[in-house]
Amino acid sequence: MSRELMGDIGGSSRDNLIAGSRFPIQHKGVQLAAGQGALRRGTVLAILAAGTAVAVDSSHTVTVGQTAVPDRNKPDCILAEDIDTGGSAGGSPIDAVAYSAGYFIRGSLIFGGTDTWTDHELEMRKLNMHLSASVDREGGIH
Repeated sequence: MSRELMGDIGGSSRDNLIAGSRFPIQHKGVQLAAGQGALRRGTVLAILAAGTAVAVDSSHTVTVGQTAVPDRNKPDCILAEDIDTGGSAGGSPIDAVAYSAGYFIRGSLIFGGTDTWTDHELEMRKLNMHLSASVDREGGIH
């Protein structure tokens, strides 16, 4: 046999984002808005009216008529991979993979601004994104 066929081809390790398999994990493709810089796996994303994804941040608003309304405060999915969107807005969207459902560890979720999981847990649950406190080495959820 060839030496190449005998080596390891990949592996995985626990990164404390996925809490377990109690709820099925589902993926989807998203287009990240350019100019957000480096986004990390676990970033909770909102989908803007333009169809691009940005980090959830309730402090970001747009003006509708004469009223400022939040446009980034509705979670849609969770980024599944680290990705650099660049530093300047206006570029082409970047394709990425995100989790649209599953079981996730609260403390590993990343939000924009001062948002936290407590601000969004109910909305996330409606989308079948269930949250847990933590997972121990043996896989026990606490």
